[in-house]
Amino acid sequence: MAIKTAVKSPVSTARLKTLYINEYAPALLKELGLKNFHEVPLLQKITLNVGLGRAQDDKKLMAVAANTLAKISGQHPVETVAKQSIASFKLREGNKIGLKLTLRSDRMYEFMDRFINIVLPRLRDFHGVSIKAFDAQGNYAIGLTEQSVFPELSFEETTTPHGLQVIFTIKSKEPAHARALLTRFGMPFEKPQAKAAEKPKAKPLASPEPTTEVVAETKEDVVTDEPVI
Repeated sequence: MAIKTAVKSPVSTARLKTLYINEYAPALLKELGLKNFHEVPLLQKITLNVGLGRAQDDKKLMAVAANTLAKISGQHPVETVAKQSIASFKLREGNKIGLKLTLRSDRMYEFMDRFINIVLPRLRDFHGVSIKAFDAQGNYAIGLTEQSVFPELSFEETTTPHGLQVIFTIKSKEPAHARALLTRFGMPFEKPQAKAAEKPKAKPLASPEPTTEVVAETKEDVVTDEPVI
């Protein structure tokens, strides 16, 4: 008789996933005033997207972007194609226009940990990510102009620059809850700038009042018609 053995599920090694389960989720339940753990905001997936409209003229760009996504995520991307032809963009149906991939579970949390704590601080003149990039469902998007900020890439792999978009798909009741979740994960949102204090308006100078000078008349100043003897 065969003996059934219980198969243990592998223990997650993602730091942020462990923190979310043990600390962040209970804290958000109290902070947001929710009644059920199922209402706590949850990160569902991270999508990496690269648009390569100019790849029709530069075939090397598609290979460079595919290498970038594979190195920074650990997954091979899939190609996206045009669904319709647009003559003004010289685009035909079926043309390759980009690459994308989706991260879930441990890989998702590991990528977010590296992205927040290593990649974002390497951006030039970085003062925080925008707080206006949430959509109505609470999903958040960040765009990068080049891939050189990722430490997984060598200098030779960044000589052909291309943009990159990172989309965080979050299950939440409203955008404010999604922002609270990303703040717990360490997302560095920009601080709102305080409005400069308005200077008091200078009061117009009062026009001087006309003054009347009293001239004392003396006998010498008085002119008479009498002849002088």
